[in-house]
Amino acid sequence: MKRTIKDYAVLAMKGIAMGAADVVPGVSGGTIAFIVGIYQELVDSIKSINAASLKLLFTGRIAAFWRAVNANFLLAIVTGIAISIFSLAKVITYLLEAHPILVWSFFFGLVLASTWFVSKDIRQWNWKTILCFAAGALIALFITVATPAETPDALWFIFLSGAIAICAMILPGISGSFILVLLGKYFYVMEAVKTLNIPVILVFLCGAAIGITSFSRVLSYALHRFHDVTIAVLAGFMLGSLNKVWPWKETVETFIDSHGVVKPLVEKNILPDAYLWQGLSLMVVGFLLVYVLEKVAGKK
Repeated sequence: MKRTIKDYAVLAMKGIAMGAADVVPGVSGGTIAFIVGIYQELVDSIKSINAASLKLLFTGRIAAFWRAVNANFLLAIVTGIAISIFSLAKVITYLLEAHPILVWSFFFGLVLASTWFVSKDIRQWNWKTILCFAAGALIALFITVATPAETPDALWFIFLSGAIAICAMILPGISGSFILVLLGKYFYVMEAVKTLNIPVILVFLCGAAIGITSFSRVLSYALHRFHDVTIAVLAGFMLGSLNKVWPWKETVETFIDSHGVVKPLVEKNILPDAYLWQGLSLMVVGFLLVYVLEKVAGKK
């Protein structure tokens, strides 16, 4: 696909949106990729990084390797994600601490609309797709109610956390950040990003690289061979993840971070008790944002 500089700038903006979503425990960068219409190309491009393409690189055929892995596309997306994570990490964490109900309300509307948008991609609803949709929703629901674990800070576990979390990051509805919460490594990794702890960041990225290149092959195969069933599972994931994104929560268990600040560790959903109209308004804004993006993409 031939693209202009403007096209790559737009791709970088989409990457920034994906990165912003991945920072939030409960919202998936994969969801954003689906909304902005680059999901299939993203998965296929990552899958193309294999033994054959790497052989081109190691034998000095760099231009051929670059074309084989759709590197211009990947570079634009990864650049946007990196810019977003390193520039928005502090902003997003601040907003989640200062205005959690408003932030989660916006993302609730975003994910709710995304579930509808993704499910529209199912060509034929039948007992298989309905069953897979329900299974995806139940799996996501189970993940969101699981209790975060106490885990080691050793580099081998950071590597493993990166490999597992990155798989979730490219799945719509399943948040890589939330998987890190369950693994007990979200705040540890976020602190490493904010303080530029290079060894931890590099080990995490190495794990992520291994995880995403392996998992993308499975996902690409499923999307091409079992399209409707795979999309049904992904849409179910998104519906089930709404449990995590519900704005009104009550803290059940807390922890003390490295700066001595008490933060919530385990929360449960409650009925709206504050910022009702503001929250509902932001849900509508999030929903309409996806609707408008879908309409614009449809026209193009």
